[in-house]
Amino acid sequence: MCVALPGIVRKINDNGTAEVDFNGNYVNAVLGLVHAKVNDKVLVHAGCILQVISDKEADDLNELFDEIMSY
Repeated sequence: MCVALPGIVRKINDNGTAEVDFNGNYVNAVLGLVHAKVNDKVLVHAGCILQVISDKEADDLNELFDEIMSY
């Protein structure tokens, strides 16, 4: 099973990548065709930003992952 994770874009790099914050863990992800900007919430899978998501979607996903991790 593959899982995409929500994160926050903290920096846009000149090389077509963005620095994405996953709860304090920073990872470079490929922007590709997604037009994300700094502070956008994004969904990332396999190092690629798949889409920009709303604050509510990001919060719902983080809540779900927190619940799963509590087991």
